[in-house]
Formats: sequence, C-alpha cells, structure tokens
Amino acid sequence: MKAAVINQYGQVGDVVTVTEVPTPAVGPRDVLIEARAAGVNPVDHLIVKGFMSAGPLAQPLVIGSEVAGLVSAVGAEVTDLSVGDEVFARVDPRVGGAFAEYVAVDRSLVAAKPQKLSFEEAASLPLVGLTAWQALTEQSQVGPGTRVLVHGGAGGVGSVAVQLAKHLGAEVVATAGGDGVDLVRKLGADQVVDYRAEQFDEVLGGFDVVFDTVGGATQDRSFRVLKPGGTLVSIVPIADAEAKKAEWNVEARAFMMRPHGEQLTHLASLVASGELQPLLETTYPLDDTVEALQKVERGGARGKTVLRIPA
Repeated sequence: MKAAVINQYGQVGDVVTVTEVPTPAVGPRDVLIEARAAGVNPVDHLIVKGFMSAGPLAQPLVIGSEVAGLVSAVGAEVTDLSVGDEVFARVDPRVGGAFAEYVAVDRSLVAAKPQKLSFEEAASLPLVGLTAWQALTEQSQVGPGTRVLVHGGAGGVGSVAVQLAKHLGAEVVATAGGDGVDLVRKLGADQVVDYRAEQFDEVLGGFDVVFDTVGGATQDRSFRVLKPGGTLVSIVPIADAEAKKAEWNVEARAFMMRPHGEQLTHLASLVASGELQPLLETTYPLDDTVEALQKVERGGARGKTVLRIPA
C-alpha cells in the first residue's frame, strides 16, 4: 500500500516520503480501515521532528493521527462492525499510521462516520473534536451559565470548541483575526474580539473558563480575564503553572487529548443533530503530504487541512 513515512526524525521536507509499505496486520481487536481521507494536525509535524519520541526510530514510521474510510476487515473479537461500514477514528498516538491507504485501529477508538459528512469532513473532526470536548467537560466543567473564552476561534480546535461550548449552554466569547471574526460569529460565538485590533485582556474579563489553543503571551495574559476560582485549560504547556495559580487564585491545566471511541460517537450525534459542523479549509492528495504538513506547520489556518486518499 502507499503511505507517508519517515525513516528518521528531522524537518518535514527532509524526512517525509510517500512510498510503498506492507499493509498493516489485523489483530483480534482491530478494524482495518480502507482510508478515504486523513486529517493533518500540528502534532504530526512535531512527531516528524521527534518531539514526541523517547528515542530513535527502530523502523520506518507511517505518520498521521486521524482517518475516515471504509471497514476492509475486522479482527476475530470485533462483532459490531462489518466490511463496508463507513467509520472514522483518532488512531492510537503510539501507533500512528493514518497517512496510508489502509490503517489498523483498535475497535475502541472507532466510531460510525456521520452520514451527513464527507470522508474529508469526517477525517477533520476526531482530534480537534475530542480535544475540545475533553477540555470543556473533563478539564473544566462548562455548562449552562458558564462564561467561556476560546482563543483561536477560527482554528481547527477553536472552531469546534466554540460550537461545543454553545451546545453545553455557555456564553461564548472568542478571539480571532481578520476574516476569522465573521467566521467565528457564524459558528455561534456571542462575542468575537479581533486580536489584531484590540488586546483581549483590556476589553474582556470575568470568565469562568479560558480555553487556550495559542500559548505564549496569549496564555500569560489569559490569567487576567479569569474570575477568582476560574480555570485556564490549555493544549500548550503552562510555564510556572503552580505559581500562576497561586498568584491569580485560579486553576491552570495543560493536557493532551486521548483517543476515545465513545466520545467520538457522541460528537457524531451532535453532527447529526446540526449542533456541530467541522470546519474544513484545504485538502491535498496523499502524494502531497509534505506540502500539507508544511502548511499546518506555518499556522494561521481557518479550519482543518486534510489528505485525500482515493481508492
């Protein structure tokens, strides 16, 4: 099968190649997915560079972390999926393998693809959807009456977080720039601050939860807009977190999303009910994986980048 692989860690343009590799073996609890699309995420180029690794590569690594496609085969212990079913999944990050024509995924990480989504749209949802859901429901307790600030509201994670926070009953404020401002309003945000025109911490305050998808100075300034006892949740590490928690009398939590098939099934139900729509920006063919990764690496996206993997 054709797949995007690395044989060593390094810069995307130096080490990523699309080549022929063996089709993955199917374990007893696995689902073999004939891929139609794969989402591209910042974590993918970090993996390529070796930032997520404990040591050198022992063998070629098929990269990629989320996939949508058709069930091609199932392991002996999988009884609730059949060949031909349309599915999507966030793969086990310890295994990878989504940038390929076939992907073997543990059944517990797989969900039925929402019928109203294309394969490309479905492949754009698992990582950002699970990240936003876990940030709002596990790392914080967003619900009716909660006031939430989402940074990077036009990005992959932020655009989903805005929609999910509204679904959970929160008042949602988001930051975005340029044409992203109108986009985030259309996603349901009650207020959008254009970070290019205003400093959010000079015009906002009194939040129960801040969800930070940006880091850096944005993360540092976010402590100023939290209520006492509020919570900063970030997908970017928080420097001196304990000191900042004490200084501002708040909670501060950085986390990494974990794959979860049942939660993915719930997100699919929100797509079906019209409460959630993934934001797809750009697609590339599998042969152009390097270009897709480099686009994501540059940042500034309005939604997700996805690889097309035709049969």
